[in-house]
Amino acid sequence: MSRRDGYQHGVPSWIAGAHPEPEQAVTFYGELLGWQASDTDSPDPYFVCTLDDCDVAAIGAPLGADAGAAWRTNIWVESADETAARVLAEGGSVVSEPFDLPGIGRSAVLADPAGAVFGVFEPGERRGAQIVNEPGAWAMSALTTPDPEGAKAFYGAVFGWEADSFAMGDLEVMMWRLPGFVGGEPLQPVPRDLVATGFPGVEPGWSVDFWVHDIDATVKTAADLGGAVLDGPLDLPIGRQATLADPQGATFSVTRIAVP
Repeated sequence: MSRRDGYQHGVPSWIAGAHPEPEQAVTFYGELLGWQASDTDSPDPYFVCTLDDCDVAAIGAPLGADAGAAWRTNIWVESADETAARVLAEGGSVVSEPFDLPGIGRSAVLADPAGAVFGVFEPGERRGAQIVNEPGAWAMSALTTPDPEGAKAFYGAVFGWEADSFAMGDLEVMMWRLPGFVGGEPLQPVPRDLVATGFPGVEPGWSVDFWVHDIDATVKTAADLGGAVLDGPLDLPIGRQATLADPQGATFSVTRIAVP
C-alpha cells in the first residue's frame, strides 16, 4: 500500500479518464470504486476524483470531438514542453501540444513510435495520485506493444527507465523501473511504480488497473451499472483479475492481489 505527496521525473503519477459524458463516468466509478468527485475551474468539464479525501484520478471530456472514451496514464515530468520535444526527437509524436489545466498543472498527450498514447504531467497545485496500491485506487499501468525492444529504447531515452524481463505464466513480461526511485522491489509482479510491456502482435496501447477487495462482486456491480465484462474473472499468478469496460467504452482491469 502507498500514500504519496509527490513523485519524481519519469514516474507514472496520475491517470485521467477521457469520456464524452464525464458526469456519467463520475457516477459509474463512484459507485464501482467508492470515489468522490469535484469539478475544477477548467473551461471543459474536468473532475478530480478522491478516495478517503485523497486524489486518485481525474475524469474529463476527450480532447478531440470524435475521440472515444479511454483511460490515459500520465508520467510526472519537470517540464511538459521539454518532454514533448524529447518525445519527437526519439521518434514519437505529439497528440496534443502542452496545455494548462487550471488548478491542476500542465500536461501534454503524446505517443510512442508504435502509436501507444500516454500523457505527461507537470505538477502544479495537484501532486498526482495520493493513494496507489490500495483497494479502490490505481495499482498499475501496462503497455501492450508489437515492438518491445523499440519501446525499451524509447522509454529509456525519454524517461530513463530500465527493464527486467521475467515469465508470468505463458507470457514473457518486461518490468520497467526508474533507478533511484523507492517504490518496491524491481521484480515484484504488480507494484504500481513498475510498468509492464510485451505481447507482440497486439494493438499498441496503455491500460490501467485498479485493486479491489472482491473481484466477483466488482464485476457484478460493473455489469449492473451498464458496463461490460470483456474477460474473466480469471485466476492469474498475481491474483484474480477481470477486464471490464465502462458504459462509454473505456476499458480497464480490476485485480484482487493474491496474499501469500
